Amino acid sequence: MKIKQFEDKALSHFSYAIVSNGKVAIIDPERDPAIYYAFAEENQAKITAVIETHPHADFISAHLQIHKETGATIYTSKNVGAQYAHTAFDDGDHFKLGDISFEAINTPGHSPDSITIVAKNADQTVLFTGDTLFVGDVGRPDLRESNGNKKATRMELARQMYHSIKHKFDKLPDEALIYPAHGAGSLCGKSMGDASSSTLGNERKGNWAFKEQTEEQFVDALLEGQAFIPHYFGHAVDTNKEGAENLSLALSAIPLKVSSDAVPAGALIIDTRDEAAFKKNHLPGSFNIMATGVKMSFETWLGAIVKPGEQFYLVSETVENVYKSLQRVAKIGFERQVKGLLTLPEHALKHFQTLDLSHFEEHTDAYTIVDIRNKKETDESKFFASALTIPLHELRERADEIPAEKPIVVHCAGGYRSAAGSSIVANHLKDTMIYDLSDAVKKFQ
Repeated sequence: MKIKQFEDKALSHFSYAIVSNGKVAIIDPERDPAIYYAFAEENQAKITAVIETHPHADFISAHLQIHKETGATIYTSKNVGAQYAHTAFDDGDHFKLGDISFEAINTPGHSPDSITIVAKNADQTVLFTGDTLFVGDVGRPDLRESNGNKKATRMELARQMYHSIKHKFDKLPDEALIYPAHGAGSLCGKSMGDASSSTLGNERKGNWAFKEQTEEQFVDALLEGQAFIPHYFGHAVDTNKEGAENLSLALSAIPLKVSSDAVPAGALIIDTRDEAAFKKNHLPGSFNIMATGVKMSFETWLGAIVKPGEQFYLVSETVENVYKSLQRVAKIGFERQVKGLLTLPEHALKHFQTLDLSHFEEHTDAYTIVDIRNKKETDESKFFASALTIPLHELRERADEIPAEKPIVVHCAGGYRSAAGSSIVANHLKDTMIYDLSDAVKKFQ
């Protein structure tokens, strides 16, 4: 059994291609199917199946595009209520791909429609567990209370997860390989390990969810301390239930303006450049959500700050980079919200003042300090006792809570989020001096 694991580092997302006897199955594909087509060509094989373990909340899947472009059959649970042509894949259902047998197990908990895929040949058993079972953790149960055809409360799903973990894997061997849909850093779980795969035996020994505990203890542990839910998660679930449109067609209609500042007054602008370039020269109304590195969580923070349906312009320093940023926008299904793509002219438009760090260190009481880390982080420690805490994903809605009498210093834990946060505050409080503490925050930790 030949398995290729693909990793999207920004979203901590794993997808898979399995090849046997000239046929390929794709599991939980990302938005751009080109990498799977390249894999099939390299292996002189044809994609004949694409499997969705559930309608994903944190990224848009290419399952429908792959079906239309290759003729592959889409397999997913009947519980999804999928609005595209598919074959139901639930408990007891199976199909063959070369010498590999694929079987479905319904494993609700992360969502009511989650399945685990069991792939077997003569030599091994492999489990593609989606967002049910991770390395060291299980999927969060609080994403489907208001989204999707089949809704469920977090308490109901947490109880379902208990029974899935306790009963659904008990007949499978310890040596079965575990390939999850996410790794450490994903918002779909809270305590995932750094490894990209495991074995069922290792998880039975080391994963907290498999230890002896009552249902009540399990539910309490699972619900405690889950991270925030970005605005876009519900939109992604609904889009994946419908099936996303062809990526190239979706992007082709978005206009590009080179060296231009022609943006309507009051427009929302997402500037993806490095914070130094942004602070030197940017358009009024801009939020700085950096997309200059593949590991930067641009997609997550775009979808946490901007709401589904909210239109915006996208800025980068070069044409090549603005198109790369657009591809990342499409990963969360926001491409139809992009009004235009821009590279900026050289003349100064708006800039940030640099914080006098020595003065700040000696006179922190002369500033209003805004801590935009997540609640779990601020509950564990505060760098400044007087700081006002407003998580970044709530900042646009709660900026009125920030007093404007003093200069304002915005900080996070390392600098990435404060670049976005300081730009949001600066747009809300236009007559107050706003500073970004950036990576200098490490001096105060």
